[in-house]
Amino acid sequence: MERSVKGYIFLFLKGMAMGAADVVPGVSGGTIAFISGIYEELLGSISSINFKTVAILKKEGIKSAWNSINGNFLSVLLLGVAASVISLAKGISYLLETEPILLWSFFFGLVLASVIFIGKQITKWDFKTILLLVLGAGVAYYITILEPLVSDEASLLFYFISGALAICAMILPGISGSFILVLLGSYKMILEAIHSRDLQLIATVGAGVVVGLLSFSKVLKWLFSNFKNLTLAGLTGFIIGSLNKIWPWKETLTWRTNSHGEEVPLLQNSISPFDYENNQLLMAIALAVVGYLVIIFLEKVQAEKKLD
Repeated sequence: MERSVKGYIFLFLKGMAMGAADVVPGVSGGTIAFISGIYEELLGSISSINFKTVAILKKEGIKSAWNSINGNFLSVLLLGVAASVISLAKGISYLLETEPILLWSFFFGLVLASVIFIGKQITKWDFKTILLLVLGAGVAYYITILEPLVSDEASLLFYFISGALAICAMILPGISGSFILVLLGSYKMILEAIHSRDLQLIATVGAGVVVGLLSFSKVLKWLFSNFKNLTLAGLTGFIIGSLNKIWPWKETLTWRTNSHGEEVPLLQNSISPFDYENNQLLMAIALAVVGYLVIIFLEKVQAEKKLD
């Protein structure tokens, strides 16, 4: 797909939005990609990276190989993701500690609008579609109530596997890769590695990401090509089920002491805002509405592009 300079600027910003979402445990960058209209192009571009690419490189050169994998698209998008993760990781971590209700409220509104947006793409409702939606919601909800593993100290192989599993979740609309890292117990260590520029750990996780991305994207592309309606139903269910994770008002059921001697939540349960002291309800609702309107705006922009 040919793009203008303006198009690449917007693509970079979409990458930044994906990166910002992926930093937060509960919000999927895949959801942002879907809403912004680049999801299927992203899957197609990633899945085109294979042994044929090497053959094209040998026979026709770098330019042909680059074009065969939609290199301009991938490089600009990934630059946006990387810029966002590096620049926003510390800020979002700070907000998660200081203003969790307000931050989660914004993302709750964003993801709630995503449910409506992706659900509208389903063209036919029948028993199989509804069943997959319910199953997707059930699986995602179950994942959100699992007790995280505790692994402040882990091998590099563990972080490699963490990266592979997380990227599979990141490109699935609805399930957050960061949340998978939370469940595995590796989220905090990886975030700290980004802050401290721990190149060994970053490279290990990155290698896992590459392996997971190249393999899982092919599966998703095949599902979209052959069972698009059913796949959309399953993804919509995943997003509905994942809303439990980003519900702003939580009650901590169990705590643990991390490697720094700090008490941190281990298992949390969603509760009513009226059972929460200092629930910040009005501001939370306002930010949820803002998050919702962001998706509506992106939807309208994408619709106008299709008409052009």
